[in-house]
Amino acid sequence: MKKYATIDSSNYPTIKVIFTGEQGNDDNFPFYMQEVKAVYEQQNKVVIMFDATNAVIPALKYQKMQGDWLKENEQLMKDYCLGTAYIIPNLIIRNVLKAIFTFQKQPVAYLVCKTMNDAEFWTKEQLNNDKN
Repeated sequence: MKKYATIDSSNYPTIKVIFTGEQGNDDNFPFYMQEVKAVYEQQNKVVIMFDATNAVIPALKYQKMQGDWLKENEQLMKDYCLGTAYIIPNLIIRNVLKAIFTFQKQPVAYLVCKTMNDAEFWTKEQLNNDKN
């Protein structure tokens, strides 16, 4: 199975979810969501950067699945996520994200930006705010 996204926790507690450019399917999309949930299930505070630089537009059924996932895992996110940054240079994909958030609101602080630098700056602020 070709992965929809990879999870990089080498800079923990900053987690990077990097979309591979593979189209979502009935195998890789649920697997991606399980991997993200596993990050929260460690029950440690994290910030997550979703790097959608290479992302492809997911089919509507996967957009809905993502919205449902947000709803089902809302409490986990509130408990352990200090914020999520979405790196999305593509305007169309930024609009898809907005559509997903109409199905289910993002339960934690978030930033939608075009560059990794912006995301890194913002996530560091979120971590620093938690320490204060």
